[in-house]
Amino acid sequence: MDFDLSWVLWGLPIAFVLGWVASRLDLRQLRIENRQAPKAYFRGLNFLLNEQQDQAIDAFIEAVRGDPDTSELHFALGNLFRRRGEYERAVRVHEHLLSRGDLSRAERQRAQHALALDFLKAGLLDRAEEALRKLDGTAYEGQALLALLSIYERSRDWTQAAEIAHRLEESGQGSFAGRRAHYLCEQAALSDGAEAESLLRQAMQAAPDSPRPAIELAASRRKAGDAAGAFRLLDELGQASPASIPLLARPLAQYAAACGMEHQALAMLKHSYELSPSLDVLEAIVSLDSNGDARDWYVRHLEREPSLVAASRWLAGEKLEHQQYHARVQRALEHAAKPLVRYRCAACGFEAKQHFWQCPGCQAWDSYPPRRVEEL
Repeated sequence: MDFDLSWVLWGLPIAFVLGWVASRLDLRQLRIENRQAPKAYFRGLNFLLNEQQDQAIDAFIEAVRGDPDTSELHFALGNLFRRRGEYERAVRVHEHLLSRGDLSRAERQRAQHALALDFLKAGLLDRAEEALRKLDGTAYEGQALLALLSIYERSRDWTQAAEIAHRLEESGQGSFAGRRAHYLCEQAALSDGAEAESLLRQAMQAAPDSPRPAIELAASRRKAGDAAGAFRLLDELGQASPASIPLLARPLAQYAAACGMEHQALAMLKHSYELSPSLDVLEAIVSLDSNGDARDWYVRHLEREPSLVAASRWLAGEKLEHQQYHARVQRALEHAAKPLVRYRCAACGFEAKQHFWQCPGCQAWDSYPPRRVEEL
């Protein structure tokens, strides 16, 4: 059978026409999809700006379906899920991104960081730690180290926290000497004897300006029966850091009374009070001053500061003309003054009866001023 070349001559133009038609159809479909995807994306942004997160999520999901290869849409969707507390969906989005082989190195690092934040917000600290460790040597290393520091503080792993704080200092993130001193003090609280004292002395060397190590070391000395040694530690701290005297005033007075150093303690406390009146210093002076009527100090304080707390303390020892009303008036004053003797966190406003080195509310360190609420 002879091969007819006419079929080839007819077939080539037909194939060309069919190919051209198919390409035009593909281009048309591509243009339609590209027009739809940006519209859905910008619609999602509009919903987001108007704080309509549900509608924004729907719009971004539509945009992702129209253009599944765009990583930026996935990041926007994952962040939205995290903000809404839908951590499982956020994790799925970011894990899907990490599973893609076409992702650039920068986008992969970004997805890894986003995944770590998902785990952190969800409270899955072990998985968050693992994800954050993978960011070593990346552009997100500094942020990852700060997040790891928060994890170790929350889990009270003070050894790991100290290591991360040291790495942050080496990377130029600022000074963490105060925090490292607190970590050593926390470890000392779990130890005893010589080991605890060694940790507290390390803390004093790490942060000489921090009052906590000296205060806790003095308390340890007093517990061991060395009241004179405890007093000397607080005396040295008061000389080096006058701002911390309100915090150490009460134990200083107690240790001074136990070792016969009342005169020296009174001299320091009175000098501090003259420079900066403080309720805690005032109470310590009253407890030590045996000359005359110590309660006159409350009147002196009232002459300098309009203090409801000092007025209540003074009234407690006075004999009023109408004695039958004294107890009622005293109770009313004490009730009114009770909120004024609390400490208040400067970072979040959390109030507490005792002074905290780390705020129970916001977890900030050294955020409690050594002053009562009435004095702020």
